[in-house]
Amino acid sequence: MEISTAWQQYRQLRLWLLTTILAVGLTLGGCSKLGESAKTANVSPEFEQQVIQVIRNNPKAILESVQAYQQQQQENLQSSRQSFLEQMKTNPSAIIGSSPTTGASSQQIVLLEFSDFQCPFCARAHQTIKQFMDKHQGQVTLVYKHLPLSQIHSEALPAAKASWAAQQQGKFWQYQDALFTQQEKLGEDLYVQIATTLNLDLEQFNRDRQSAEAQASIQKDLELAQTLAISGTPFFVINGETFSGAVELSEMEEVLARVSSKN
Repeated sequence: MEISTAWQQYRQLRLWLLTTILAVGLTLGGCSKLGESAKTANVSPEFEQQVIQVIRNNPKAILESVQAYQQQQQENLQSSRQSFLEQMKTNPSAIIGSSPTTGASSQQIVLLEFSDFQCPFCARAHQTIKQFMDKHQGQVTLVYKHLPLSQIHSEALPAAKASWAAQQQGKFWQYQDALFTQQEKLGEDLYVQIATTLNLDLEQFNRDRQSAEAQASIQKDLELAQTLAISGTPFFVINGETFSGAVELSEMEEVLARVSSKN
């Protein structure tokens, strides 16, 4: 096999390896679409052996290439996140947009939650967030951002659209709570049942959740998550501090204390 061909195939394998490594890290405390990508990567034993031989013949070049790639990716991520965090401090309304909010109206301390209704870690974190917000309603502004990992959760996007439709009738938070509380029942019957229980206009509810506006709103959240390289759920940002996974209440209190001291 020619070295140029081997090198191209090596780069494909490198991407697969990096994806696998990232997936392992992200799935330790949350749901991740990267894990599915790594599982479905199609790398034959023969191809892998050929690439290993290229690596053995060019160890220094391989190492330098991987290091340069990782450094560039990290710099791009840091730049995107820094820009986002600065805007979050100076113009939180632009970050919040039309996303559902609850808590303090001052927006001095803003907690962004990127979540997936079918993610079990998100359901656990939801209970913690409820306790946290019950205590800090007058201090913290909670903002919900949709991050449905459709590659691994078939009901994540339909549930997100249903909650968006409930938001149009002023019942997002009640609907969101019901979805997480009854996560094991996610599906069409549950979406309609919750809407009925909350006395939503069912005709409008069904029209809204199937609308292009619902898809566009959720897509906007997905694009923000992509910009910040968020691939796992739940993920949180509070005034420049980031954390993820099924967070404990004590951890959230510590983060709040830190960001409060900076205000």
